[in-house]
Amino acid sequence: MTNQNPKSKIPNLLLPWLDVIAITAWGILLLRYWLTGKLNLLIHPNYFWLVIVTGITLILVGCFKVQELWRRRRRDIVPSTQHISLFAPGWGSGFLLTAAILGFTIAPQVFASDKVLQQDVADLVSTTRVKPQAFRASVRPEERSLVDWVRTLNVYPEPDSYTGQKVKVQGFVIQPPNVGKEYLFLARFVLSCCAADAYPVGLPVKLPANQERYAADTWLEVEGQMTTEELGGKRQLTIAATSLKKIPQPQNPYSY
Repeated sequence: MTNQNPKSKIPNLLLPWLDVIAITAWGILLLRYWLTGKLNLLIHPNYFWLVIVTGITLILVGCFKVQELWRRRRRDIVPSTQHISLFAPGWGSGFLLTAAILGFTIAPQVFASDKVLQQDVADLVSTTRVKPQAFRASVRPEERSLVDWVRTLNVYPEPDSYTGQKVKVQGFVIQPPNVGKEYLFLARFVLSCCAADAYPVGLPVKLPANQERYAADTWLEVEGQMTTEELGGKRQLTIAATSLKKIPQPQNPYSY
């Protein structure tokens, strides 16, 4: 009969604690995203409650596991990974803990124009993913957001129907390579569920004469009136801008 190597007990002692640390770290990370206002960069506000409940639950589970491990230690029982570990021994917990650490060190980033330019910018206006919204006469045109305009266009797509209507919208700048220098596109991302399904919508903007050029991803508030322009061989509803003002990136840059 051979004696068990004492060193072989070390993994059995450490693996359950790795589970506990991974569980607790994810709970803290989820609550941290919520408390620091970063959660709106990752998920639709309708699901905030689910993330908050999950974070609290994970922390409570971590605390419960800590108490269990200490009780076992007082009884001089070597923790068994078969009963304590919630994941594949070692690898699963290590992977989750590494992902949590990356979450603490790397801040979520807002989607920008480089993601938009991966597709045809004409799709920003005629996208079929945005939920249609019927025109309501009680809402003044200048009170519509950029997303509201695209939704209205998906219901009533004839651009001449809106000629002369006032507009005041906010979004970030896109500089497509295939449009003239007198134009830019103003866009926003729409979040349906989470960042993985975010998609851009926007409208072309015709700049006033001698207007300065704005760098891509600059946030602007644009005022003007609607007109119809020929862009990319298609008649497009376009904002004829009379005023462009730089604004800070909103705390919540996505639309819903």
